[in-house]
Amino acid sequence: MSIRIDVDPANSGQFFACCGLLELADRLWGFAEGWFETGTFHIRTEHAGASLSKLLEAARNFRLSENNGASPDEEGDKEEEDSEDATGSLTIVSPISIRLDWWADKSIKTWAGSMKESKIFLAMCNAIDPQCTDPFNQGGVVFDAQLPPSPRTKTKLGKSGKKREPFYFDARRGASAWSIDVGFSTDALGISTVAHPVVEALCFIGLQRCRPKPTETPRVFDYFAWRTPLPISIVPAAVSGVIGSGDCYRFTNSFRTDQKKHKTYTPATRTQRSPI
Repeated sequence: MSIRIDVDPANSGQFFACCGLLELADRLWGFAEGWFETGTFHIRTEHAGASLSKLLEAARNFRLSENNGASPDEEGDKEEEDSEDATGSLTIVSPISIRLDWWADKSIKTWAGSMKESKIFLAMCNAIDPQCTDPFNQGGVVFDAQLPPSPRTKTKLGKSGKKREPFYFDARRGASAWSIDVGFSTDALGISTVAHPVVEALCFIGLQRCRPKPTETPRVFDYFAWRTPLPISIVPAAVSGVIGSGDCYRFTNSFRTDQKKHKTYTPATRTQRSPI
């Protein structure tokens, strides 16, 4: 069974979302291989009935362990704003099991301590449309899941979740993230803008195993779009350019605010292959 998805490999968020999609396919179906061709990412699996929509449905239904799954209430958000930039971890328990803690490497982390990664991640997952045929281009304002009634948080049945900004993995946001470019600060004004939830959620998964290769310049990284079908266990070596062949792309995890707390992945440029 072959699955394909349209991708812009120069969008660093989309690239690592492909790695996340392959990780998900492998954990769901036992074995899968992936590779890039011009404008597309391919996944090959022997699992009967495998499809892109089933992968997206699985991503939409990600559930965290109880220790990670706090309700996104307003009181909790106020506590987040006063929190330190502590590094924790998340554990997905369904429909796959995986522990995520890659943001211990702060050079590739995009958010500050005032942003709760579990709430952003779950909101992005909840916004995924499994029937979308071009999922990396599915965009819109993202909200937290509808809140169930809770005596502790005093929420009412049917109350809408709050708007939730993404991680800023998607390089389409990075191209215009600076306030000086936009003309005002969307963060300061509390304005929610269009996000691409499939890119944000799956990139969050993909970065656990597949990391960009650091360069001599701080916060500047390379990655390689490999062309040979490879299982996820070998893909990290291909992403770093250690094995295989493929175009090399360079991007920056750039500061997007004057406070230099929040960052964004910028659009990547093709480069000459760096020495290993």
